[in-house]
Amino acid sequence: MKKINVKINIALSMALGLCLVACDDFLDLEPISQETTEVGYDNAGQIEAALVGAYESFQSSDYYAWDKILFQDVRSDNHYAGGDNPEIFQLDWLTVTPTNSRLLTNWSNIYNAIAKANVVLERAPLVEDPQLTEERREQILGEAYFLRAYHYYTLVTTWGQVPLVTEFVKSTDPDVIRPEKSTEDEVYDQILSDLTMAISMLPDTYGSDASVNKARATAGAANALAAKAALQRPTPDYQAALDYILAVESSSANYTLIDYADLFDGAHYNNAESILEVQYIGAPEATWGPQMHLPPSISGDTWRKFTTPSHNLIDAYAAEGDVIRRDATVLFESVNWVDEYWGNAVGSSIPFAYKWKHADGWASTDRLHLLRLGDVVLLKAEALTGLNRLGDAATEVNRIRSRVNLPNLTVADQASQASMRQAILDERRLELAQEGQRWDDLVRFDQVVSVMNNLVEIDLRTGQPVEYNMDESKIFVPIPQEELDRNPNLTPNE
Repeated sequence: MKKINVKINIALSMALGLCLVACDDFLDLEPISQETTEVGYDNAGQIEAALVGAYESFQSSDYYAWDKILFQDVRSDNHYAGGDNPEIFQLDWLTVTPTNSRLLTNWSNIYNAIAKANVVLERAPLVEDPQLTEERREQILGEAYFLRAYHYYTLVTTWGQVPLVTEFVKSTDPDVIRPEKSTEDEVYDQILSDLTMAISMLPDTYGSDASVNKARATAGAANALAAKAALQRPTPDYQAALDYILAVESSSANYTLIDYADLFDGAHYNNAESILEVQYIGAPEATWGPQMHLPPSISGDTWRKFTTPSHNLIDAYAAEGDVIRRDATVLFESVNWVDEYWGNAVGSSIPFAYKWKHADGWASTDRLHLLRLGDVVLLKAEALTGLNRLGDAATEVNRIRSRVNLPNLTVADQASQASMRQAILDERRLELAQEGQRWDDLVRFDQVVSVMNNLVEIDLRTGQPVEYNMDESKIFVPIPQEELDRNPNLTPNE
């Protein structure tokens, strides 16, 4: 087993002493500055501030601010790259190279977030301060276990085999900071081990304030993520996933489905369906992501936008008669630029990604759901299908369909495990488009190769279809070249 408790590279390990606490008041706490893991974090306020730094990665990381949609929706059949960035075109066309700078940025940011969680896990048990109750110490540890698991889930679904780093490392010894990759199963085992600890330590709620309960990790969030991990791993564990989901449903947090449009209108934050969401509250606690894809009438600018919804996605909404989710997800508008898929002439009407609806001059408060019940309900249907409980699975899918005024699944949909799985995959696409889920879903359902190779998208400049040339070697993105150069023990992805 190649599980090594080290940091990824010298540059990051030397920088972390400063960056661990250079963070925002994500949870309305005041972070400290210029502490180190050797002499800092020895009282209640400091360990709370270290935890703030761990949460802050959801705001500061490019991956969670926007690149999650690029890696999941643009790389799949949901969206085109749009814009004019060659590195994003690589994601769209499935030609990603190890030197693509987005790889290193996201790899480094996510491992940085893991290092922050590791510091909390190491230091919280050592704090001797009467202001830190044992109940709160346990909660802090549970939150840190959850955060580390969430970031490893991001890593393993994006890169596959990755190094496991479960301690914060202060050494710069090359023999210490050159970890090998762990297998996917080893990474998932670590994720589920961390989540088991989190579930045992975290409350269902922290009280009656939704702005706290939806901002912090809870037992419900840990169970929801564990269900995703149990299904996403190379050999799914359907019964374990179902058990985790039943725990979410029985939570005293009382998660419930709400009106679909309310999820994305910017006026119903921390709602009953939300399990965990990033708490953007305005500058400086804001997100620049929506500015990148909203149309000129909303963004206030005139440059070509990114993450353009695909013909294939729009056709999927039309085929199902799904007006409610389409209108919550996509907005058409005429533009003063040429779009190679929607209109090879200025003035064409093209669709825009619309689940985030307020640009606010690069300081949007629109929030990304990290976990929500609609996703979990469809995961439950998936687990039930894996257990050959097809009627029960259909009941769960129909819960999702009924709230957007669509009819129940047909008898043919429920005829076999294969037909039921296809119905669930199709439903997840319509429900979760532009939420950073599609690529993982295609991989989990073993359809990513066939879907991408059968995708017909015509480039209007040439009249020819795009050739994606998808094969299994492209399921995961390459290890960043800079990491391969620094660490001779890392091997490239195929």
